[in-house]
Amino acid sequence: MNLKVSLAPVLGYNKVFDVGELGMKLTRFGLLKLAKGTTYEGDTGETEVALVLMGGNFSASGDGWAFEVANGRASPFTGKPHCLYLPRRTKYSIAALSDVELAYNASPATRDTARPTLIKPEDTRHIALGRDNWTRTSEIILDEKFDSEHFYIGEGMIPSGNWSGYPSHRHDVNNPPAELDMEETYFYLFDPPQGFGFQSVYKPDGSLNEAYRVQNYDTVAIAEGYHPLVGAPGYQMYYLWTMAGSQGRGLVSSMDPAHAWVKNA
Repeated sequence: MNLKVSLAPVLGYNKVFDVGELGMKLTRFGLLKLAKGTTYEGDTGETEVALVLMGGNFSASGDGWAFEVANGRASPFTGKPHCLYLPRRTKYSIAALSDVELAYNASPATRDTARPTLIKPEDTRHIALGRDNWTRTSEIILDEKFDSEHFYIGEGMIPSGNWSGYPSHRHDVNNPPAELDMEETYFYLFDPPQGFGFQSVYKPDGSLNEAYRVQNYDTVAIAEGYHPLVGAPGYQMYYLWTMAGSQGRGLVSSMDPAHAWVKNA
C-alpha cells in the first residue's frame, strides 16, 4: 500500500485522505487554501476539527464565538503556530485576511469536547529532542490536557541533514504506560521549498516496509509501524504531526529494540 499522498494545492479545500483510507480509522486530513478576501463555510458535523495555520492571517466565527489572527506567521519557518479547535456539530466561517493556508485535521467525535478555541503561539510548548545528527525541535500545539476526544498535535523542525523519529519508534499497540495506540499523519514543508527528505514506515518482520522521498506538501499516513525520517542536507524540514488515539493520548511510544541502544550510547 502506498501511504504517501502528494499535493499541488489549489484554492479551496484540498483533500489528502478521509477516514477509512490508507488504514486510518480516526483521521481525515486536508489543506484549506484561501485567497485574500475570500471565505470558506464549513460544518464539523460528527467530527472534531483542528485547523493549524501554515501561513497567513484569518478570522473565524460561528454561533456565539469569533476569533481573529492578524499576526500569523508567514510560514512554519518564521514563527510558531496558531490552531483553531472546533468541536462536533459546529458551523463555522473562515475569512482570509491575507492569502492563507490551514492544515485541516478531523476525527470522528462521539461526545462534546472543548468549545471553539483559538490556540495561540504562546499557548504552545517547545521541546528539544535527540542529540548529534538526530536533534530536532517540536512545538506541542494540542496535548492530552486539552479537551479533545482523539487529537494530540504538534509540529517538528529538523535541521539540515538530521534525523527525527529516531531511534525508530512506534505507537500502534495499546499497552499503557509503555505505549498507546495512536495513528499519525505527517505533513511536510521545506525551506527552501525544493528540499526533500525520506520517510520510512516498517515492521521488523518485513510485513510493512515502505520508504518514500517526501517533498513540499507531501503527506504520509502512519496507521502502524516504526517511522523514522531524515532531511536532505541544505534544507530545513518541517512536518506537522497529528496523532489520533481512541484509548488515550500522549507522547507515549516504544522503540525498535534493534536500535534503542543508540539513545543511551
